[in-house]
Amino acid sequence: MSSLLSALVLISMQNSLLHVHVSDQLNGGNVMEKHGLVLSLIIILAASTSIVFAQTKQESLAGGVAGGAEISTQTNAMITSINLKGDDVFITGNGATVSGNKVIISSAGTYSISGMLRDGQILVNTAKGASVEIILNGAAITCSNSSPLYIENSKKTKIVLADNSKNYLSDGPVYAANKTKKNEPNAALFSRDDLTISGNGSLEVTGNYNDGIASKDKLTITGGTISVNSADDGIKGKDYVNIKGGNITIAAKGDGLKSAKEDDSTEETALIMEGKIVISGGKINIASEKGDAIQAASYINIEGGEFVLTTGAGAQSVSRAASLKAISVGDNLVIGGGTFVINSSDDALRSNNTLTINGGTFDIATGNNGIIGDSTVEINNGDIRISKSYEGLEGSVVKINSGKVHINSNDDGISIRSSRKGYGTSGRKRSGSRSGNYLYINGGYTVVNAYGDGIDVNGAVEMTGGTLLISGPLNSMNGPLDYDWSFKISGGLLIAAGSSGMAQVPYTGSTQNSVLVYFDTWQEEGSLFHVQSSDGGEVVSFAPPKAYSSVAFSSPKLTNGTAYDVYSGGSSSGEAKDGLYEGGTYSPGTKYVSFTPSSVTTAVSSSRVWH
Repeated sequence: MSSLLSALVLISMQNSLLHVHVSDQLNGGNVMEKHGLVLSLIIILAASTSIVFAQTKQESLAGGVAGGAEISTQTNAMITSINLKGDDVFITGNGATVSGNKVIISSAGTYSISGMLRDGQILVNTAKGASVEIILNGAAITCSNSSPLYIENSKKTKIVLADNSKNYLSDGPVYAANKTKKNEPNAALFSRDDLTISGNGSLEVTGNYNDGIASKDKLTITGGTISVNSADDGIKGKDYVNIKGGNITIAAKGDGLKSAKEDDSTEETALIMEGKIVISGGKINIASEKGDAIQAASYINIEGGEFVLTTGAGAQSVSRAASLKAISVGDNLVIGGGTFVINSSDDALRSNNTLTINGGTFDIATGNNGIIGDSTVEINNGDIRISKSYEGLEGSVVKINSGKVHINSNDDGISIRSSRKGYGTSGRKRSGSRSGNYLYINGGYTVVNAYGDGIDVNGAVEMTGGTLLISGPLNSMNGPLDYDWSFKISGGLLIAAGSSGMAQVPYTGSTQNSVLVYFDTWQEEGSLFHVQSSDGGEVVSFAPPKAYSSVAFSSPKLTNGTAYDVYSGGSSSGEAKDGLYEGGTYSPGTKYVSFTPSSVTTAVSSSRVWH
């Protein structure tokens, strides 16, 4: 409408010019002077009309660039259009200039970039305190000797990936020397200040020199389909990385997703406790060849999202010159939700301090350890399945309060060992350090299939509830239960089957009865261990997945003064879950021994019963 109105006004002015010309001829006036005056008015109006057309074009661009998504622009500011044409750049609007092969954004505002720039750079360098929004609307930018998109100075920069747009950034393997800042820039998309990436388009980043996307301050991702292929780290934010959404795929030679402050005072990079990662949503697929999939110097909090994390050669034990963990943090790791598929050559989840799982679904296969906290590991909920590991859970204190945990391990299933602060230079535990080491089982459902100790506790065990099923070792140098100090049980169901050479059972301080059964010969894998009262009331039926020669069993159903019979073999019509049968009828196998508890601990063999 503005353009049409301007055209009508222009026609009206032209008619006025004709009228003035005729009138002047009749009145003998100065035709040229009046004609010049009106001509000037026409020129001014034409310029105004051009501005209206340009503004209309920019408004159309802004309206269509993100499919109706909200774009925060500077107050009363127009969107500046930057159109890339190979070696040429066309700019419509204010705040951006061209210098050689660089497009320099020097003012606060919103800039829409489209087209292809061959061997050039978009440089954001604004006055202190200015914020910039960049809309990538089908942009492909390559730079052979630096970052194709370099945010050198901007209080905050927001990159919006326009709806259905495909955008590309790629750098070269060698950067020109930068004398002002050491190692800056070092990523295909590099920002020295706060950076946010949002939108519903896609961004493909190839970091041939070093990192893919890096911010020396805060990095936030709320949307978009982002693919990164990098010579070193994939996506990195110094202060913190906050991911709220998006579909992110990373193939990195180094770490995949990282937040860490680097101290260049030492030859090797030292991680100072400032880097944090917070993830509340999105799909994240990371393959790290020679680094961790997700790493933070200080803190990681994951509340949701879908994760596929692969490091090194996957779930294979390899010589690790570098860390190849799936998720690694220098201080605290908290996971409240999400789904995780992990194949890592090193530890799957690792914290140098505390590790807390409040929810989530985990499918873990690792060439090293499953879940480790140097201080405390606490599981409050979730469904954790460790299909392959060296050791399953490890910490100086492990608490299982709720949730489901399944562990397959080549060595110990659950290992309680002294904090690294309790180790001497030889690596041997210092005397007395075991006093702070505990395994607490207060609830949940835990299943362990271990070729080392089922649980190896260099300290004490306390069990107040829940279910713990153990199929332990086949060699006599390990045991289904291995604890140094004490095992107190006051509730829950415990079955620990395996070798008999180092077999143990809950003992001192317990208030719930337990029995340890020694078999004369090894029982075949899958062969039922069955206990029933002498009048035929079923107590337990359990089929360990490996051969066994001893079983430690504790249940609230074991009462003093009641006679019980132990059977081996036979069958059950009940429903089996992890070898434990519920309901149904037991068809007897071979009656092995009978016993009557008179204290909290009873041990039986074919020839004797002792308390």
